[in-house]
Amino acid sequence: QVQLVESGGGSVQAGGSLRLSCAAIGYHSCNYDMSWYRQAPGKEREFVSSILSDGTTTYVDSVKGRFTISQDNAKNTVYLQMDSLKPEDTALYYCKVDRIRCILSDYTDPYWGQGTQVTVSS
Repeated sequence: QVQLVESGGGSVQAGGSLRLSCAAIGYHSCNYDMSWYRQAPGKEREFVSSILSDGTTTYVDSVKGRFTISQDNAKNTVYLQMDSLKPEDTALYYCKVDRIRCILSDYTDPYWGQGTQVTVSS
């Protein structure tokens, strides 16, 4: 079982910055592939960014050049640095574990965080 602890959401004006954090608590001595998703009111949850344990990153087009995903494997923590925020970035942001890579085996059951609210005002 894995527990995800998210933090860092808040309210900012357009053009501002926020940094989200998500710590995975569970498997020890393993590396995690993790993602960020978001869900705006009345819309479906959408992919934002992902990072593999080897550092490979992926972004949705709408955040490229503004958001940066990073990780600290020693802390099993993933970060999402969000710059040049826009009102359309307003959403509940969720982190997700995509894969847990351990020495003897990989685990692919998905785990979701509780979500952290990001509100950007114009």
